[in-house]
Amino acid sequence: MKQRGSADLALMGGSVPTWLFERMTRLSLAMVEAILAEYGHRALLARMADPFWFQSFGAVIGMDWNSSGVTTTVMRALRNSINPHGNELGLYICGGKGKASMQTPVELKRVGDFTGLDGEALARTSKLVAKVDNTAVQDGHQLYLHSFLISTAGDWTVVQQGMNPSDQRARRYHWHSEDIQSFVEEPHSAVCGENQGDILNLTASAASSTRDGILDVAGESPDLMMKEIRKLAVPGKKGISSRDVDLKRIHSVLQLAQDIPTGQFEDLLLLKGLGPRTLQSLTLVSEVIHGTPARFSDPARFAFAHGSKGGNPFPVPTKAYDETIQTLRKAVDLAKMGQGDRQTAIKKLSSMAKSFERRQNADTDVEELLAKERRDAWKHGGRTMRGFSKPPGTEEGGQLRLF
Repeated sequence: MKQRGSADLALMGGSVPTWLFERMTRLSLAMVEAILAEYGHRALLARMADPFWFQSFGAVIGMDWNSSGVTTTVMRALRNSINPHGNELGLYICGGKGKASMQTPVELKRVGDFTGLDGEALARTSKLVAKVDNTAVQDGHQLYLHSFLISTAGDWTVVQQGMNPSDQRARRYHWHSEDIQSFVEEPHSAVCGENQGDILNLTASAASSTRDGILDVAGESPDLMMKEIRKLAVPGKKGISSRDVDLKRIHSVLQLAQDIPTGQFEDLLLLKGLGPRTLQSLTLVSEVIHGTPARFSDPARFAFAHGSKGGNPFPVPTKAYDETIQTLRKAVDLAKMGQGDRQTAIKKLSSMAKSFERRQNADTDVEELLAKERRDAWKHGGRTMRGFSKPPGTEEGGQLRLF
């Protein structure tokens, strides 16, 4: 089983406001197009099956980095942005949350009708993947989200999530067609959730001799299986601290944005008119697009791109967010016309950040960085569910508090 890592996914209340979700949708589309142009469909689907990359993607578009809402919001933003351009992109997303998840087989058959793929086989795969994680993996989580990403070449990734009704904790399951040797033995690319101790996992290699018989029992009496589960309660964390990020990495991004004169970027990167704050966001977006798997071991640092709706770690800098979307969108559009200079320039941001990182000491104070972001939020159009940020000392609560 390719366990690339795990993440605690706490339940955080509050829907994503329209002003933020619309930005998430536009940025998601531009990032997907950039990945497809540079690396292709298989690379995108492989990244979607990597929990650390997925969490980093969610953080960089403005979600609370350790929230279960990352899964639902990312998949909704991607579905809304990709499907209207599915024929052009060669990529479709079926299913979704709640009742929408039940429509996945029907939608996959429809995709098969106009792409030539075997829709019946895809529908069967969807049902089987859901059945495995609802029944064969007895971890107390009931699926409520099932999203199926499929390319016109027939490669696919499934991202689904379940909720434990007793403690309101989420667990996310990643599947990737290239990783599948068997649907019932070590099929996952990764499973993300809190460590609950020993669970009954019928997809483990050690369960091969009894799998068929136990599956029958599981279908008839889930309570019997649940007696085997030992739960280990782990308190949830709030906020971001130095334990959550690679300090050298985040310091390199901030120094890259602050210390290099903008004029040099105009010549080197063809990114005219961008200030340090937007370059900070764009550098982290560039890492999500072009970074290698080793760069996603600390997804929390990608929250330094655009904050979140709740002000954790800081309010969404809407001005920098909009400039990032516009810059990336223009780069993608020019690349389609054979003018890839801007695309190359944005890619260089990621490599430059790595170069800076090698020269940094791990002495960055995360709390000081967060305090500065919150203090300056009003300058960058900072916004949360409570409204726009105010200059320190003005009106009520001039400084927004970190949740």
